Amino acid sequence: MGTDLHELLRSLRVWDPAVTELPPFDPATAPGGPLALFTRWFADAVAAGQSEPHTVSLATSDAQGLPDVRIVMLHGADTDGWSFATHADSRKGRHLAARPYAALVFYWPVLGRQVRLRGPVAVAPAEEAQADLHARSTGALAAALTGRQSADLDSPDELARASEEAWERAGREPETPVPSWTLYRLAPDEVEFFQGDARRRHVRLAYRRAADGGWGTRSLWP
Repeated sequence: MGTDLHELLRSLRVWDPAVTELPPFDPATAPGGPLALFTRWFADAVAAGQSEPHTVSLATSDAQGLPDVRIVMLHGADTDGWSFATHADSRKGRHLAARPYAALVFYWPVLGRQVRLRGPVAVAPAEEAQADLHARSTGALAAALTGRQSADLDSPDELARASEEAWERAGREPETPVPSWTLYRLAPDEVEFFQGDARRRHVRLAYRRAADGGWGTRSLWP
């Protein structure tokens, strides 16, 4: 007998006290800009043992405005924006070329926290993209050299051959450039910090960029 999806869903718990701690969050103590708070929360997630805290959901839309979302890796966050990378000719790369605006959401269940961002996306200089790629692992370079991301795959053997060739080249020529590899920076107009609460009195603090480039904040109903 197959598993009933609805029964399985009802059997699951959210923020099980055995693995989740819900720390208090007072918006009155938040810094003036979102980058400092994000850095603090990210460090908290790492310290709490959150697995892969640097993975983030990236939402884009195509030329017709149809949405898409996938998981990518955060490459950095600073005053220029939150960075991620992909091939310019991948699906998300094509989306961003047509509509250079996106949203990101981090979820750290070990602390019951989310961070949501949205704003325009810019392409970093090519030399920064290549430096970022070559600072990463051999596997990251091999994956980038394999290329053809999001294209139709004729057979697993085709992928295996291309991957083996890419791994061999990445090991032999670790500075090999990958022209299609692109570093993107999302400069948020809005950043929301969500802290879960056991009695569902969740705390939501939203930063919105002001006309002068500074930040204003407001609290939101959960």
